[in-house]
Amino acid sequence: MQCGPLRTILCFKVAMNPLAWSFRAQFALGVVLCASLLGYALFVQYGLFLDPCPLCILQRVAFFALGVIFLIGALHSPGALGRKVYGVLASLAAAVGIGIAGRHVWLQSLPPDQVPDCGPGLNYMLETMPFASALNKVLQGSGECAAVDWTFLGFSMPFWSLVWFVGFFVGVLYAGFRSR
Repeated sequence: MQCGPLRTILCFKVAMNPLAWSFRAQFALGVVLCASLLGYALFVQYGLFLDPCPLCILQRVAFFALGVIFLIGALHSPGALGRKVYGVLASLAAAVGIGIAGRHVWLQSLPPDQVPDCGPGLNYMLETMPFASALNKVLQGSGECAAVDWTFLGFSMPFWSLVWFVGFFVGVLYAGFRSR
């Protein structure tokens, strides 16, 4: 039968194309990717002994929130309206991550004379200030956030986080709003 091998090739192409996967499979991939990114961040912190700055910690929180939304969406496997709701929720989490990572990349691109002074650690700020004040202070940035301690292909970790957040943003909108 001549259709057998051709059909196998077509099925393989669809299986290897994440854009053709089901909503559940796409969100499950999102869970795996977020968990992998967080795992690598922990490896860098505890294996390479690079302490995260407050903005790095907020980016981790955004990846974690995105991963939780991915996990719930993958387990739920909702209908058309639910897919849109999960797409919006995940895109909001990704947009927050884009904002935080974008701010971090901007701080790292400042000339040395314009870099803000180093501030207290995130734990200290959360213990001594109201949450909104601490968050505002973290988002203003500090000198430690402007330091580039790690690069891959010439780009810093916040830049790569920004790339991942933008990819997640586009991906969740596609997953949530494509017709099936």
